Amino acid sequence: MPIHSLTSHTTILLFLLLLISSPITKTIAENSHVINFYSPNLYPESLAWDPTKQHFLVGSLRHRTISSISDAGIVETLISDTSLPENVTVEGITVDSRNNRVLAVIHAVKPLPPFNALAAYDLKSGNRIFLSALPANEEEALANDVAADYNGNAYVTNSIGNYIWKVNAKGEASIFSKSPRFTEHSVDPDTLYSFIGLNGIAYVSSGDYLLVVQSNTGKLFKVDADDGTARHVLISKDLTYPDGVVLRSDGVVLVVSPQVNKLWLLKSNNGWGEGVVYDEIDLESEGYPTSVVSRGRDKMYVLYGYFMEGLLGNSEREGFRIEEIRSPKESEGENVWLYVMIGFGMVYFVYWRFQMGQLVKSMNKKIN
Repeated sequence: MPIHSLTSHTTILLFLLLLISSPITKTIAENSHVINFYSPNLYPESLAWDPTKQHFLVGSLRHRTISSISDAGIVETLISDTSLPENVTVEGITVDSRNNRVLAVIHAVKPLPPFNALAAYDLKSGNRIFLSALPANEEEALANDVAADYNGNAYVTNSIGNYIWKVNAKGEASIFSKSPRFTEHSVDPDTLYSFIGLNGIAYVSSGDYLLVVQSNTGKLFKVDADDGTARHVLISKDLTYPDGVVLRSDGVVLVVSPQVNKLWLLKSNNGWGEGVVYDEIDLESEGYPTSVVSRGRDKMYVLYGYFMEGLLGNSEREGFRIEEIRSPKESEGENVWLYVMIGFGMVYFVYWRFQMGQLVKSMNKKIN
């Protein structure tokens, strides 16, 4: 094959590569999964993923229920516990797959009498396994989020008291960690929700520790799951009103904030002695995104439960949504591999054309 012919084919292929790269990038960015679901006055604050049944679970501000949400947006009531005090809120929830349970933090919002508890339910039947009252040292407490370790222990954050409860597999509750690290950072009392301290929590099985965010300071803490000692994790920037936290299977920590409508992706290469915010994703302001989950290795879903609207007294909403969020930086990495594969294909195509040209020349010589 003549050199100019090879150059011509290469130029055409490079042009096609540039031509298709933009649509591919656009498709990766835009083709996210959005699940719209409808349940009157549900106002869910919490979101969990059940890997066994492959559906989402949500709590409720108004109902004493935990509902399952399919990919098609079909809502089914998994748990309805009418024995709980009326008008309590189902706050943080998590799926304890190893023990076939779903754990739910129960809290009574003022002006209701104080009530803070952890409920455990059988994941298949929905039957309650235990309801554990969470002991408090002060008049006010706000049980918020929950994480579970592989031994069946649950860890619940107290946002007002700035400590962590522990509930063992039998349902026995105790105050687990009141580390001075949780109160060593100053808080401006005039800021919005200055009373919300420890909030989202995740368990890291590889090191047997917890990662906890503090909303009013933006700090991240690493807490030993054995003795409750804590240390402040140095990260590249403080987070603004962090709320929900989840650990992805690849070690990336996801943190969401409904106050500034952000999703942060954090990494650490030294077991969370320190970390870095390597991506910051803007979320929609409508919907008040309070919770994030990881589905599979790297899929991320955020809950738009309009929770603040519900707290302010609105009782008319029926529609809510769960939306897949994609990281532009991680998508760029996917595109690099795509370009590499196309490049290999281009080289192979040019080589094949060259070989075919040589074969044709050889055959022509034989015929002549």
